Formats: sequence, C-alpha cells, structure tokens
Amino acid sequence: MDLFLFSDSRYSSNSQQARVMSENWVEKNMYCPRCGNAHLEKQKNNSPVSDYKCSKCLSEYELKSSGKAFKNKIPDGAYGKMIERICANNNPDFFFMQYADSPLTVVNFTFVPKHFFSPEIIEKRNALTQNARRAGWIGCNILFSEIPEQGRIAVVSDGKIVPKHEVLSRAEHVRLFDVDDIAARGWFFEVLKCITGLNAVFRLNDVYQFEAVLFKKFPQNKNIKAKIRQQLQFLRDRGFVKFLGNGVYEKVF
Repeated sequence: MDLFLFSDSRYSSNSQQARVMSENWVEKNMYCPRCGNAHLEKQKNNSPVSDYKCSKCLSEYELKSSGKAFKNKIPDGAYGKMIERICANNNPDFFFMQYADSPLTVVNFTFVPKHFFSPEIIEKRNALTQNARRAGWIGCNILFSEIPEQGRIAVVSDGKIVPKHEVLSRAEHVRLFDVDDIAARGWFFEVLKCITGLNAVFRLNDVYQFEAVLFKKFPQNKNIKAKIRQQLQFLRDRGFVKFLGNGVYEKVF
C-alpha cells in the first residue's frame, strides 16, 4: 500500500482534485476489508451511495474524503436517498479518508461496516431556499461522532499502515455487532455507546443514568429503563457483557 496521492492536471478546482485523487488512491491501493480481495472496482459515476464494489463478495463501499480530521458532522448527499440505502438489504460500507496537502499523502483511512449505520446518525438538513438552483432539495449530514468506536476500523492511522491481517480480523470480529432489524439497530448502538465509557464492571443503575439522553434520541419510547434492560440482555446473548448477578455486569468486548 502506497500512501502518496497524485494530482490530476485536468482538474483545476480543489474539490475536483480531492475527489479524483482520493478515488484513484482507493482504486489502486485498497483491498476489500470484508473478504481480503486485493482490488475494488470503481462504480459508475453518480451511483447512489456507492463508489466501489468487490467482485468477490459483492460488498459495496462509499468513500468520503477530506483534508481535515473527521470529528462531528460530514456533509453528504440527498437525505431521502441516504435513508433509503442504509435501510436496504444492500446498504454500503463506508470509507473515510483524511489526507494531507504537503506532501499529498493519506493520513487516516477508516473502514466503517454498514451495520454501524442507522437512521439516527443521519441528520436531515434544511431544504434549499426558493432562490437556490436546486430549490427544495434536502441534503443530510453523517454524524460521525455518533458512530460507536467499535465500528471505526483503522486501515491507515496517523500516517501508518495497519497490517492487512489486523484489519480483516477486526472486520470479522465486529460482525457480531450486526443487527438486521434497522429499528433495533439504533437502540443497540446507543446503549452500547453508553456502556463503553463505564468501568469494566458496572451496575444497571449506572446505565439508567443515561435515561434522559436516550429519551432525547427516542422520544416515542415511554419506558426507557425497560428498553435498557432489553438491550443489556441482547448484549449478554451476543457475548459482549456478562451478567454477574444482582444488577452487576462486566464488559468483555
């Protein structure tokens, strides 16, 4: 894997250069983190929420690139299309690339498996005004900070390449986090994020402290504590926590 990016003299705007450089880098350097296939095929331009496809396992990937670190919100395309795709059976995995200008290199490259996406991390933007060229169009933001840390798999970290076998191993491990039910997925990851910051051994009451936070996320649910208990049982069944008795749990992920 080569971390250098190469500009294209055919494009004058910075945004076009960034898009072409990052897309070419992925096509030449990136493997499929799901099956290990050495190359990914570039999709046709304007494919909805998909830039690359693996010819072996047929996984699809969407690329987001920036000269700045990804922190909170990442502007994306049409809100409706994004929600439609992430709720579909063939929703894509995501790549997030941060690059440096001098020299032109990849600084961070992160793989986020598709099952870490739910409608709750897609923010609906305001519709464009009547004076805009695309009046009424509604875009979205990806709330990157809302993606659980378990779902952010580094391929390149601070300019250093992570060994391929480590990436593939982590990608295989986080398959345990796959929740097919899109409605249940949001709850699962919100409770997972809550307990990630707790001590290795924690009590049920420690998780109840997030009741107000979770109610803001899911205002339609009037019994948050029962939902918390349900998700802890789900985490236990999947082997992420152990129930030690008397409302005490231990993290094992």
